[in-house]
Amino acid sequence: MKSEGFEIILHRSLTEPIMLGGAPRAAAILIGTLAAVLALGLRLWIVGLVVWIVGHGIAVWFAKHDPAFVEVTARHMKHKGWLAC
Repeated sequence: MKSEGFEIILHRSLTEPIMLGGAPRAAAILIGTLAAVLALGLRLWIVGLVVWIVGHGIAVWFAKHDPAFVEVTARHMKHKGWLAC
């Protein structure tokens, strides 16, 4: 049953989170920047590559379970661990 005037067509890209390589955009940028600092800035090429591969893999794994895990974690970190009475 459709009511006239209460239906809107939304493109799928407006409702899904932005991903880079399967990981949320914010996580992918953070992990890539950290890996680049290690590899280029400190000249620890292998460590930077390992950090990027492992970190991105973990972010993709978390994103498969919850695509908004970055926002949820950030919101969780703002709350106190106990209730003040």
